Amino acid sequence: MGFAMRMNFVDVVVDGSLKNYHVDGKNMGYQFDIRLSYYRGHFLSVIDEFAVKVDGFEVPSERIKFCLNGKEFSPVEFDKCYTEFWQAIKPATIRVCFPGGLPKGEHDIDVVLFFRSPYMPIGPDHQYMPVDSCGSKRLTITD
Repeated sequence: MGFAMRMNFVDVVVDGSLKNYHVDGKNMGYQFDIRLSYYRGHFLSVIDEFAVKVDGFEVPSERIKFCLNGKEFSPVEFDKCYTEFWQAIKPATIRVCFPGGLPKGEHDIDVVLFFRSPYMPIGPDHQYMPVDSCGSKRLTITD
């Protein structure tokens, strides 16, 4: 991607949100919250690129669940989520299946999130302004 607009309204990775999650008493992975660094919300279908790295290692997309509005989505489903709206002020939870979870302590979280702004055409053939809503932060496991 050559050019992408960037507006830093909020930190993308939410402070204090990293924790391990449990299912039936077993530690099944970890989760953290993210927000759009933009002044308005968008449908999930406009997300063109989404990736997560933790402590420098890329998380395979099949291990990621994007949790929003009481539902869970795989990143490969975003192009079909044209009715799922992500409000600018509402955090989404990123849940990663990683049996055993993360060890206590600090962890580096990197999120790549590019979406297209469907109301800002920039060229022919349905080209729209790409928006950079990437973020990085060092978080500490809270549980």
